Amino acid sequence: MSTGGQDLFVVCKNCGSEGRPYITECPYCGNRLRKRAPKIDRDGRVTEKRRRRVRRPPTPSLPRLRRDEIPGIRAETRPYATLTLVLLGIVGSLLWRTGLIGLQHLVVFEKPGAHSWRLVTAAFTYNNVGYAFASLGTIALFGWLLERRHGPVTVVLLFLLGAVGGLAVTAVLYPHPLALGGNGGALALLVAWAVPDLQSLRAGEEIEGDLIGTAVIALVVALMPLAAPLASWVAGGVGAVVGLAVGVPLARLSRV
Repeated sequence: MSTGGQDLFVVCKNCGSEGRPYITECPYCGNRLRKRAPKIDRDGRVTEKRRRRVRRPPTPSLPRLRRDEIPGIRAETRPYATLTLVLLGIVGSLLWRTGLIGLQHLVVFEKPGAHSWRLVTAAFTYNNVGYAFASLGTIALFGWLLERRHGPVTVVLLFLLGAVGGLAVTAVLYPHPLALGGNGGALALLVAWAVPDLQSLRAGEEIEGDLIGTAVIALVVALMPLAAPLASWVAGGVGAVVGLAVGVPLARLSRV
């Protein structure tokens, strides 16, 4: 083995003695030469090269799924309240269409009194397929969005204030009211969801929601009494006012 190559020896900085490249301490003075012995190839040359270790960012990981949880959707975001409102609307419409319960037992056609509970059943009854599709579709979409943002209690309260409250105001204002459906509740949910984006748009900030599409849906629901005479204009107006009145403080709480 040749002794002329520089790779075959290491010089101690303390005493100046030469030593083999694979030693870690000087055999003469005991000075520490390196932390660990280098790798030597078959020809006796040092093959070790210092490599900079690149730290990789930690791989993001998701927690284990809970029982009965759908991948990608956490259990707490399932819109149970919204689904319940939509199903009740479907059931109420089928009850009188199948003849199980007469329409006169479900809707409001007189001043609230002993039969005030009909204000609730009327909010879940539809006599027009187009009316049911527009209202229940709006409730499903914006109820789900609001339930993800504020929880199920907010969705139920908004619907009851808009739909049942709107029918109650209709019954008070008209001497012989005849109204049904949840157009007031649908508009209450829609307006309450749109309030934060409207405030951001007014402040010159960017928004993520589609306000143009929302405005089209709101117009369709608001004009539904033209296609379904039993849909109340008053209930729709009350629902819009309720959505605005509740949506403003909800938007402020979300910004805090």
